[in-house]
Amino acid sequence: MDITGILKVKNETQQVSEKFKKREFVITDNSSQYPQHISFQLTQDKCNLIDQYNVGAEIKVHFNLRGREWTSPQGEVRYFNTLEAWRIESSANNNNSSSNKVENIPETFTATEGDDLPF
Repeated sequence: MDITGILKVKNETQQVSEKFKKREFVITDNSSQYPQHISFQLTQDKCNLIDQYNVGAEIKVHFNLRGREWTSPQGEVRYFNTLEAWRIESSANNNNSSSNKVENIPETFTATEGDDLPF
């Protein structure tokens, strides 16, 4: 999935544990009547993808939707979602980057064995 918006917030990288780091940023989507402020997360070696963009820049964010279940010590079950960004590009370059789209498929993409498409 992808979305284009204005970079509103760019946080510093957080070292969550010895082996895990993350960085959050927010874009504003003005495509509807009411602006939406959408929070994304970068992890591990992707944390520096946002470095080259300044607050106020229009960017296109490619992301995966992640969900998880958590049970509290009291036994209450909660569900959380994360928008995990894996590619960021300047929206000014979107018209010139169509030839690169095939090369930048996320690592989670795999073909299925029963794929019967003729091409």
